Amino acid sequence: MSDTMKAAVLAAPGTIDVRSDVPVPQPGDGEVRIRLEGCGVCASNLEPWAGLEWMEYPREPGDLGHEGWGRVEAVGPGVSQLAVGDRVAALSYRSFAESDIVRADMAAKLPDALDGQPFPGEPLGCAFNIFRRSDIRPGQTVAIIGIGFLGAVLCHLASRAGARVIAISRRQESLDLARHYGAAETIFMHDHYAIIDQVKQLTEEAMCERVIECVGKQWPLDLAGELTGFGGRLVIAGYHQDGPRQVSMQMWNWKGIDVINAHERDPAVQMLGLREAIAAVADGSFDPAPLYTHTYPLDRLAEALDATRDKPEGFVKALVTL
Repeated sequence: MSDTMKAAVLAAPGTIDVRSDVPVPQPGDGEVRIRLEGCGVCASNLEPWAGLEWMEYPREPGDLGHEGWGRVEAVGPGVSQLAVGDRVAALSYRSFAESDIVRADMAAKLPDALDGQPFPGEPLGCAFNIFRRSDIRPGQTVAIIGIGFLGAVLCHLASRAGARVIAISRRQESLDLARHYGAAETIFMHDHYAIIDQVKQLTEEAMCERVIECVGKQWPLDLAGELTGFGGRLVIAGYHQDGPRQVSMQMWNWKGIDVINAHERDPAVQMLGLREAIAAVADGSFDPAPLYTHTYPLDRLAEALDATRDKPEGFVKALVTL
């Protein structure tokens, strides 16, 4: 085996260098090295791609890639739960490369039923964890604001749980996707007060027991509070990483709502969601294939990032193959 590998380096905002002379990392105690088959592109990659004042460039080889899957090709001391050749989805952080290192307890085996299928485990596990935190019950009305990859998965999970899902998004193709995954109602995300009026009509003024905000911007957060009914639960799934937010505490107080930040940082919980996602895809109860709309080789990672930002027609999620 070669001592070097190919890896993408975010050299500067808007600039990716794909190098072939990066040393292959070696697993330490409790770690494994994965020969990656692919890695999903996450919307959280876009701010570093555009440029953040506090971020130093160039980044480490493979940096920003955290949705990888592949086969274990080396194990470090003390690893017993994984072996060379196991196919896994991993929660690692430098997976825009041919190989990456991960703690053995942060990689989950993929069953034979998933052979040949891409499996960006981190976002799938994230969706399952958000669903659990949402505490959705049969008969509830659930508004999901923003139908991309995450919102589409949540449409499926919420509708499968017996809830009536109202999907709200900017593009007709996103609303069509929501219908595919079980949404009962769809609303164009175009006018703040018109959306509120439509939800009032659909709920006979009661609004929604659960609202999941999946966009990560100020306006959708404002809208989410308006759509949450008295005593309901507002679940923040959008990644708000571009600065402070303002919220209407007066409204939130008056309605007596619960507000849930559904971003998990406990590794055990992250892995719980990943294993639930693996089980659901393996047993056929959830099919993510329609969400993987664009595929790029590592040499075209810059194009994948641009597509994630610009969302060309039909775009839901980009995968980088290795």
